[in-house]
Amino acid sequence: MSRQLMNKQDPEVRKRNFEEVALGFTEEQALLEANRCLNCKKPFCSQGCPVEVDIPEFINKIKAKDFQGAAAKIKEKNSLPAICGRVCPQENQCESKCVLGKKGEPVAIGALERFVADYVANLANDEIAPVASIGCKAAIIGAGPAGLTAAADLALQGFDVTIYESLHSAGGVLQYGIPQFRLPKDIVAREVEYIKKLGVKIETSVLIGQTLTIQELFDQGFDTIFIGTGAGLPYFLNIPGENLNGVYSANEFLTRVNLMKAYRFPEYDTPVRVGERVAVVGAGNVAMDAARTSLRLGAKEVYIVYRRSAEEMPARHEEIENAAEEGIIFKFLTNPVAIIGNDNGEVTGLECVRMELGEPDASGRRRPVEVKGSEHRFPVDNVIVAIGQGPNPILLKNTGGLVLNKWGYITVDPETQETSIPGVFAGGDIVTGAATVIAAMGAGKKAARQMVEYCKKKKALVG
Repeated sequence: MSRQLMNKQDPEVRKRNFEEVALGFTEEQALLEANRCLNCKKPFCSQGCPVEVDIPEFINKIKAKDFQGAAAKIKEKNSLPAICGRVCPQENQCESKCVLGKKGEPVAIGALERFVADYVANLANDEIAPVASIGCKAAIIGAGPAGLTAAADLALQGFDVTIYESLHSAGGVLQYGIPQFRLPKDIVAREVEYIKKLGVKIETSVLIGQTLTIQELFDQGFDTIFIGTGAGLPYFLNIPGENLNGVYSANEFLTRVNLMKAYRFPEYDTPVRVGERVAVVGAGNVAMDAARTSLRLGAKEVYIVYRRSAEEMPARHEEIENAAEEGIIFKFLTNPVAIIGNDNGEVTGLECVRMELGEPDASGRRRPVEVKGSEHRFPVDNVIVAIGQGPNPILLKNTGGLVLNKWGYITVDPETQETSIPGVFAGGDIVTGAATVIAAMGAGKKAARQMVEYCKKKKALVG
């Protein structure tokens, strides 16, 4: 059988609303897709899952129409299945290992995960049996995917867990970075509520390093701490004109839209203003999110400006395809050198040079080289810079001996994820640099396992 495809909103309709683009599988589609699974004796798909989900087993339960059992099987390893089913790059992980993919199309594992997560949520029947306490307390710094995963895994092991989040809602990049049309906020709220039902306490508007220090957390009786604050400091181009009105970092732009609920305008009278023409510099998933959000806020023309060719674009194929369907204009082999403004300090254009690809660089991609004499300009009203982000130094102040590497990320033992401070562990983007949601979740799971061992040894020594 051919791989089942999720229905999507029509591009001409969806590009002017913030409703979810992909509509999910029907029950019939889920059963058809599950029955494509070969139930391999050696499930390579599970080896490709950073959070260790038993993929063949949950798919077998779908085949038997035991959708609640399928969801329960996923949640043994993954506390955020509805999120992962939407934003996890399965094509590079579990699905890339699927035997069917060797000669055809792999099983749509992500879509099946999303289906069962949504199916069970609609039943509103997720009673959770309490876990006996083992007398250990853990503090989690940051309520993003790494922190939420570590918290859930620790709670399931009998820990007393408290998450400290600097913003006013839990979710991190899930709440403030990914647009509503790709990951609806009610889905994030639903997954966070499940983690709270596990017994996890969440304290918002607490900035560790400012409101509280790591030492003060230990003084309050926490046995171990996990840092999962992500990488939220945007990188810029360092070209003339970046201080003009109308220039955003993608981080700021998407956070404004999500934080102020601009996606619900006019219900919330807080739109984020964009002009008729917007240029987004970069070609990763964040760039696609910024470009597609700009369309939905009223821009008539939106450009992706990228210094390499289409083949080198780091964004997921699905997101590139969605952007193209919605009318995003791609300017490849183009590199900005200045942002042009008027006397009022407003953006009026972007000056660029053309590039050609030379020899591969350290990333393995061919290095872009400027074509002499290729300077040109085109009019834009906004420029959104989406070329990556790094660690926010504000979140790492007053840490009492936490060792950072030369780029400002936290240094950890690669085997245990323990930092230079005994009992303090870290994972996700604050350690590796910007990566995927599922990679951060995998780091949170690995750290939680080590935190359990740390606390057991500590309690044994104390006893």
